[in-house]
Parts: sequence; C-alpha cells; structure tokens
Amino acid sequence: MLPNLKPLPIKDRISILFVEYGNIDVLDGAFVVVDKTGIRTQIPVGSICCLMLEPGTRMSHAAVALAAKVGTLLIWVGEGGVRLYSSGQPGGARSDKLLYQAKLALDENARLRIVRKMYEMRFGEPPPAKRSVDQLRGIEGVRVKESYKLLAKRYKVPWKGRNYDVKDWDSGDIANKCISAATACLYGITEAAILAAGYAPAIGFIHTGKPLSFVYDIADIFKFDTVVPLAFKVASEFTKEPDRVIRKECRRIFTEKKILEKLIPTIQDILDAGGIEFTDPVKAVVPVAIPLGERLGDAGHRY
Repeated sequence: MLPNLKPLPIKDRISILFVEYGNIDVLDGAFVVVDKTGIRTQIPVGSICCLMLEPGTRMSHAAVALAAKVGTLLIWVGEGGVRLYSSGQPGGARSDKLLYQAKLALDENARLRIVRKMYEMRFGEPPPAKRSVDQLRGIEGVRVKESYKLLAKRYKVPWKGRNYDVKDWDSGDIANKCISAATACLYGITEAAILAAGYAPAIGFIHTGKPLSFVYDIADIFKFDTVVPLAFKVASEFTKEPDRVIRKECRRIFTEKKILEKLIPTIQDILDAGGIEFTDPVKAVVPVAIPLGERLGDAGHRY
C-alpha cells in the first residue's frame, strides 16, 4: 500500500507550469500530458504551485482530483495566459481564516491600517498621515503610473500608458502584452498562496468588488520588484511571441527572488497590521466527527 498523498508547502514548490494542446490524465499512477501522437509527458504535479491550462487542453476527472489532493491550483486561461476563465480550489478550506479576513475588511479602522501597511511594504516608506483608503489608493495610482513611465524610459520602450483589451490579445502593443503575460504569472502563484493559507481571493482591502481583489492587493507588493521590470526588458528585446519568453523568465525570477517563500508570511504580516487578534470561532460549536491527521501542507490545503 502506498502512503496517502500530502500537499507540500507552497514555499517548497516550483512556481508555475503552462500546458497547451494536450490531454491531461492520470496514467499508471502518474500525472501526464498526452499529445495527439500519444506521447506522454509526466508532470510532477505535487511539486508545482499552479498549472496554467491554455486553449487546446483537456483534463480528466482523475487528474483534477489528484491536483486537488496534492494542493496544486488549476487555472484555465486564454491565449498568452492573460484571460482567466476559471480556477480550481485546492485550499481556502479554513472557515476561521475566512471569517477573520472578512472581519478585518469590514472594520474601517482595521482596513485602513492594513492598507497603510501595504503602502509601506510596496513603496518602502510610510504613507502620508490622516489619509483615507480612497486617498491612499489615488496616491498609489499616481506613483504606479510614474513607475511605468520610468521603466519604459530606462528600457527605451514606447509607452502610451497601461492599455489592453482582454477580448483581443493582439490589439495591445508589445509592452502591454508583456506586462499582461507577466502579471498573469504573478497572479497565479499569488492566488495559490492565498488559498493555501486559508484565505479568500475575493476579500480585498485596496482592491474590492472583484473575484481576485486580495490577489491584486498582495501581488502589487511584489509586482514592481519582479515582473514589471522583466516585462519591459523583454519588450525591449523581443517582438514575436513575447509571452513564451515571459513565462520562462518569470519562473526564473520567482526562484531568484524566493517569491514562494515570501508570499504566505507577507499575507500574514499584512493581516496582522489590522490590529485585530485572531481567534478560533469554531471552539464553541460541535467538533468534527473525523479529526484531521498530521498535515504537511499549508493551513488551507484540503488534504
């Protein structure tokens, strides 16, 4: 008898892997991609943070079940990895964490403290005093636009602002294509980390009202130190199929910067800034019938 599969912590994983034009299945106990000629390519799914599934990919029930068991996030994306159609959920199974996150988001003072912490982590300095969340969001927007301009100037890339059409990938200029492809990679691993930590991607603090609001909040902290400069660099060197170059370079920079090791501790530091103590709301209710065994993965992994 083989031992039960257990999720690896996010910090010990490979960041992302893109799959296109193949059938993903579990054959002979292995997670594999089978192309149209029948050739199998094995994927070590348990050591990958998230799989980006592009058009032309089909996935069996057994493969989805195995990905969920080992805590690998599945994201169905469009051409270039930019459009996000759907995603699986390997984590987010901690009701105590979800309730805590919602409590912080609904408390105006706690939310402001968290937004100020995000601002400080992103820009390396405390935000102006006595500013509301909306005011800080406006200040952040101005600084972000200026950062784009400076990077475009440094890499000598034509820049008319952040502008892209999610319905028409080819309509964007080279710089916007590169930025979209690079940020899609960052959003993927960030969503996986948020779910693995047991929190909800939709409950944000700066960004609100979107399915990935908290993903954008966390990813923005790392964006201009990692994928955005990379996107401008690639845009200055390549003109054809830049998204393929971006994917490879994103994996490299995520490893060099140790992003997977930093994501979950960063999430916790940000939420701690809210100043509300985390309490377990389930102590007063009926305990679970079957207690969970020893866990190797992160708090939100289901198995």
